[in-house]
Amino acid sequence: MKTKKDNYTFLTTAPVHRVILTMAIPTIISMLVTSLYNMVDTYFVGKINTQCTAAVGVSFSMMAIIQAVGFFCGHGSGNYISQKLGAKQTEDAAVMAATGFFYSFSFGIVIAIVSHLFLDDIAVMLGSTPTILPYTRTYLGIILLGAPFMTSSFTMNNQMRFQGNALLAMVGIVTGAVLNVFLAPLFIFVFHMGIAGAATATLISQICSFCVLFAMTCSSRNIHILPRNFSFSRQLMKEIVAGGTPSLSRQGLGSLAVIMLNVAAGAFGDAAIAGMSIVSRSCFFVFSFIIGLGQGFQPLCGFCYGARLYSRVKEGYMYSVKLGTAFLIVVAVVSFAFAEPIVAEFRDDPEVVLVGTAALRWQLVTFPLMATVIVSNMFMQTIRKPIRANILAAARSGLFFIPLVLILPKLWGLFGLEICQAVADVFAFAITVPLVWSAFREMR
Repeated sequence: MKTKKDNYTFLTTAPVHRVILTMAIPTIISMLVTSLYNMVDTYFVGKINTQCTAAVGVSFSMMAIIQAVGFFCGHGSGNYISQKLGAKQTEDAAVMAATGFFYSFSFGIVIAIVSHLFLDDIAVMLGSTPTILPYTRTYLGIILLGAPFMTSSFTMNNQMRFQGNALLAMVGIVTGAVLNVFLAPLFIFVFHMGIAGAATATLISQICSFCVLFAMTCSSRNIHILPRNFSFSRQLMKEIVAGGTPSLSRQGLGSLAVIMLNVAAGAFGDAAIAGMSIVSRSCFFVFSFIIGLGQGFQPLCGFCYGARLYSRVKEGYMYSVKLGTAFLIVVAVVSFAFAEPIVAEFRDDPEVVLVGTAALRWQLVTFPLMATVIVSNMFMQTIRKPIRANILAAARSGLFFIPLVLILPKLWGLFGLEICQAVADVFAFAITVPLVWSAFREMR
């Protein structure tokens, strides 16, 4: 079993491709499994009716906000932890681990309370139409009970990953996801709970993931999360904000983008909302591979940047981008040919399939650009370039997509809605390249 010292040696001396793959494979599995929480609900709820499918799609925005808070605390504290471990300052890392965890759990409690007080208003704001609202209210009302467990699970998962213990982090996430795969159809179809069954299955699964991950922190390979290490230090909070804000921007603006997309799609009917939500979740599932690859690169980046091994940082970045781009090209080509049956698998409604197929194919055209955008954002975040990291985090969903989703559907109707994300991705790629180049020049 590797110790923390072994992790330091491995991350700073082993061949770069071996380090990234070792860190990335469990992380990719974790990300794929995390997206399965939503994919499973979409798949089984799609067997009920179009309104339930749309309701789960609308609720995805709130789930993403909760995830954003967990990633904010997890990436903010995790970046700091990896650099302190790289500099062999273990005590500082232990204080940050506890601080990031307890902040995350507290934020989750606040989200759960406030959301239940304004549940209907939030459901409408997320894009629910009058026919979808009853289903959204039921689904969200149950899901939000688990907000503290969800935020802190994502935080613990990321902290373990930044310590170089991606395999342990994967176990906690996979446990909950596998449980959800079995519980969702049981509660929906056997117990006849409908959309409430899907939400209950997800809630139970998230709580189980939390328990497993917290138990994992007691392993000798991880920094233990101890209440006595929690600190209200302003400096630590600044570190969490500096390291976590790009994740909050990326996830938070992604949620806002989905809300705007649902509102815009609502003008074309429930089938348009359902079709676009299927595409969003399908693409998120594929991008989970790239996000996991980028997160596998982050521990190497953090340790080596802290140890001033800049050539390894650059080598790791280029390897991650090339591997991710090759993967997305293959997926884009295959999925383009089978776009219609992919959408129909989730909801066999001709109107839903028509909208979803067109939107998916447009999105696939820009897939090869996304590895550069996603990995570059994580690179900037890990080397503590907060301004550039926030620009890249906001680019795809915030700076470009939100204005486009307000403009293009008004100009070209449903077609304008379907191409919004693809156009935004082109602009995001264009702004990413010069910002990354500037960071490489500074590292010299």
